[in-house]
Amino acid sequence: MARRLVATGFPVAVWNRSADKAQAFAALGARVAESPEDAAATAEVVLSMVADDAASLEVWCGAHGALSRIRHGALLIDSSTISPPWAVELSGRATAHGCDFLDAPVTGSRVQAASGDLLFVAGGDARVVDRARPVFAAMGSRGVVHAGPAGSGARLKLINNFVCGVQAAALAEAIVLMERGGLNLATALPVLQDGAPGSPLVKGVGNRMAARDYSVNFMLGHMRKDLSYAIAEGQRHGVSLETARTALTEFDRAAGTPWNDADFAALVEVLRQ
Repeated sequence: MARRLVATGFPVAVWNRSADKAQAFAALGARVAESPEDAAATAEVVLSMVADDAASLEVWCGAHGALSRIRHGALLIDSSTISPPWAVELSGRATAHGCDFLDAPVTGSRVQAASGDLLFVAGGDARVVDRARPVFAAMGSRGVVHAGPAGSGARLKLINNFVCGVQAAALAEAIVLMERGGLNLATALPVLQDGAPGSPLVKGVGNRMAARDYSVNFMLGHMRKDLSYAIAEGQRHGVSLETARTALTEFDRAAGTPWNDADFAALVEVLRQ
């Protein structure tokens, strides 16, 4: 995402908690900041993409967080997959600093981020969404969906991800059943992929499961987190999300194993074992 902003001509400052991951941007013309506070101090737009609520809290509100020295009137965008309650709270904190805010997570993963083909799902005022469109356009050729007020982008993203998690869990079980039932995976799996179940996830993740390719596009541990956040959000609205709960029990089997840090396609290995 940062590379796309630089390539589009935005002056960019970058910060990452793993400093070596930020250093490459210096050669591209970006300024490597020493902290979130340093990165945000003079910025008109501040964008965060981190793992969860705790990381988001730290980069925005920690001792050297972006809100420590934010520019009045800046546009703040959190594109992390966070919980709706935290998105609403963060929106309030941004308003208290005289800033606009959007919770605007994305659909798509590493490949789409690199090619600038992300879709942003935004929660916040329509006026602020319009203000952010040039920034979104640099990173997402698929544009932006305005989901509603603050927290709505986070909510829709969790719904998207829990459905992905449910599909991945069912697909992993199906592949293991094919293998243990004596079916030829090379001929059996395409029946699912080319038939009614053949979503983009079933096609793409199914191929990775079959090839045992678990280089990270979307970390398994992050899917566990997203399923947990989605279940909590369902509880707040009186929806039990039983399929998400069942999927989470499968993903929880990876906790404490190396598969937790691999791509979520590695769920099939947990079931194979």
